[in-house]
Amino acid sequence: MIVLCGFIGIFEFKEPLETVRMRALEMAKTVRHRGPDWSGIYTNEHAVLAHERLSIVDVEHGAQPLLDVAAGRALAVNGEIYNHLALQRELKRPHAWKTKSDCEIILYLYDEYGPALCEMLSGIFAFALFDATTRDFFVARDHIGIIPLYIGWNSDGSTYVASEMKALDAICESVQEFPPGHYYTGSEKRFVKWYDPVWARTVPTERVSLQRLRATLETAVKQQLMCDVPYGVLISGGLDSSLIAAIAARHRFKRIESGETEEAWWPRLHSFSVGLQGSPDAEYARKVAAHIGTVHHELVFTLQEGLDAVRDVIRHLETFDVTSIRAATPMYLMARKIKSMGIKMVLSGEGADEVFGGYLYFHMAPTPKEFHEETVRKLFALSKYDCCRANKATAAWGLETRVPFLDKEFLDYAMSIDPADKMCPGKTIEKGILREAFRDLLPEEVLWRQKEQFSDGVGYGWIDCLKRHAEEKVTDEMMADVAQRFPQQTPTSKEGYLYRAIFDSIFQNPTACLTVPVGPSIACSTPTAFRWSQDFAKMDDPSGRAVKGVHLYAVTAI
Repeated sequence: MIVLCGFIGIFEFKEPLETVRMRALEMAKTVRHRGPDWSGIYTNEHAVLAHERLSIVDVEHGAQPLLDVAAGRALAVNGEIYNHLALQRELKRPHAWKTKSDCEIILYLYDEYGPALCEMLSGIFAFALFDATTRDFFVARDHIGIIPLYIGWNSDGSTYVASEMKALDAICESVQEFPPGHYYTGSEKRFVKWYDPVWARTVPTERVSLQRLRATLETAVKQQLMCDVPYGVLISGGLDSSLIAAIAARHRFKRIESGETEEAWWPRLHSFSVGLQGSPDAEYARKVAAHIGTVHHELVFTLQEGLDAVRDVIRHLETFDVTSIRAATPMYLMARKIKSMGIKMVLSGEGADEVFGGYLYFHMAPTPKEFHEETVRKLFALSKYDCCRANKATAAWGLETRVPFLDKEFLDYAMSIDPADKMCPGKTIEKGILREAFRDLLPEEVLWRQKEQFSDGVGYGWIDCLKRHAEEKVTDEMMADVAQRFPQQTPTSKEGYLYRAIFDSIFQNPTACLTVPVGPSIACSTPTAFRWSQDFAKMDDPSGRAVKGVHLYAVTAI
């Protein structure tokens, strides 16, 4: 299995092959942190694929690019296909398998089903496939954009794809994020949406089944434990990561790949948390770890260590979004410590707040329809926010993060629940149905703990420090001229100004800034949700502290 990796694809070039090959090798170096275990390259007079591998499963084999020699196709993948064994039974004819990699199935599905293969995959992926016979190429990205992917073009007609934008920045005339849930072919030169679930277009009416909700999430966590190297769990002390960790702990003794018939290779499950000294999350994380029986590790960072890391965080995340940088910096520091302990994969809790309306501003949703439509907006923007942070902040150190709440099959059920069952009016606690479904797994004080955004929970001093730092670096006069300095994607705060200035000093392509959304936000809301409250119109603060008086921390039931 090959999950966290980096790859480069170059197609339809006019230059000599050796020139393009050497360029691909140089570009691949910019994403080698994603795959430090091995490098591979495929060349054809019409295409070059370069791959940097992080070995997670089938460590001894599965080097990429993968080849279907009989069909004349080559494939570079960053992904994990959970249902690859079931899909093998869907193949209509035999194929010459070369590895035990779950990703090899993509070659043979494409051979038999073409672009329809995307809908058949249960997993996370970004890949580029080249067909030497037709000289066509096929590029696709997973349903929500859990795996990053960028695309760029030059005036000579050449097309480039890469796992991170930094590989394209100095090469392409224009770059953009490859849209999640889409594919692109060289022959048609257009993006085609392959992921279009019913719940994204209608307001569901199916009442919740707590039993089904629980079973579907447990299945998602269980299948993501496939791993041939040491793995761990992240515990912030909040509900989401704690639930994922608790479910994983229940299955840590048996090997998932064998259908839980063999002993696990790594029976001791290690958990990790990060924060300033005395952070709100640390105490709760320790309680969770003790309750589920993990070997727990805490990383305590200082404000100065965080400030010193901000520039590197912006370079790795490829964003100037304020919330993402606030939250990614502690995660980036923690990931380095985790990797130093020999851990190569961790499970995390991203996505639950988008699915269940967990951010505090959701208490102000006026109707079930508005509630649901905001969750849909949030989910389909995740590739620019939490998915970007969770993937790239850890990939910076060759550590892979998996996010079971965004599993495609889990989404299909959880997002088909009547939003009236998810709503949290007044002082009702958010994510109530999720808490009820898992009442027996966590300590009461964690199960019913109020939402705390990660950038807040690591220690309120962290955000205050960043704001003070921005005030020192960005004057009122500079803010008065912000629209002249940054006419596109104009920052709306001094903190945003500072991050944008750092971003522009790293990324030189004039289209790079367009990959980052800009707009007012309250506690991670979309700009659309501003109309839910007149108070929002006076504010622009992505911290959860911007929404006050929702309910008390002592809430113990819905």
